Amino acid sequence: MTQTQKILVTGATGTVGRQVVAELLARGHVVRALTRDPARSGFPAGVEVVQGDLTDPDSLVPALEGVTGLHLITFGGAYFAPLETGPRILELARAAGVRRVTVLHGGGPSLLEDAVRADEGVDWTVLMPVEFMANALEWANGIVASDEVREPFVSRLSAMVHEGDIGSVAAVALTEEGHGRQEYVITGPELLTVTGKVAAIAAARGREIALVELTQEQAVAQWRAAGHPEDVIGFLLEAYGNTPEVGRTVADTVEKVTGRPARTFGQWAAEHARVFTARSGGAVS
Repeated sequence: MTQTQKILVTGATGTVGRQVVAELLARGHVVRALTRDPARSGFPAGVEVVQGDLTDPDSLVPALEGVTGLHLITFGGAYFAPLETGPRILELARAAGVRRVTVLHGGGPSLLEDAVRADEGVDWTVLMPVEFMANALEWANGIVASDEVREPFVSRLSAMVHEGDIGSVAAVALTEEGHGRQEYVITGPELLTVTGKVAAIAAARGREIALVELTQEQAVAQWRAAGHPEDVIGFLLEAYGNTPEVGRTVADTVEKVTGRPARTFGQWAAEHARVFTARSGGAVS
């Protein structure tokens, strides 16, 4: 068991950030969660919620006081723009005595990640997860409303990762020795097709789900109707239609770093079965 440490988690209300917070708490550490709106954060008792904005680095000064580890994301502000404040954030972190930093890779080049990698004053770890299992929550409304999933490229392979396992790897890297200057690709323990994912959700909720394979044109129309901008649609077409090798290759990072196997999609589906189960009142919001 490592000595209790105080860790600042930025992006704390996000899919991964909440998992980092939860894992650090479970390991007995003191957690300070940064958010632009503390009143809406919804964290459990024991989490110190502080206000701050990564686009305004000096707003982090009070939050950095007394912390030994810092978890960073690469975007910020109300519109999730790529952060250009990395050098100043790292300067403030060093001055506050931060020794370890993790940064969640955003899927492409990042000025903040570049600043972290170039910093010689802290032990940094870059977390590079593949597709999140939580992405399957996008199917919830269709499943609840019509027992149906409508997707293109249903045979595509993904080594998708449980978001809790990303949090676990981050928590270890933030509180234990031996992870400095490391780049960790984080995946689940298996390769899955869309067909396999849908079958796992159906098994978890105890009712069949129809999988309707869309053409590329139908998928684009569906994404546009859902309000996705054209750059996002282009990304989805590339990611789903031509998944990079890293996204369809299982890595043993979770087990090597945390000492336990990565969680399966079946486990994730069982944890979230209620989200995919019809309830009085209609579809999921």
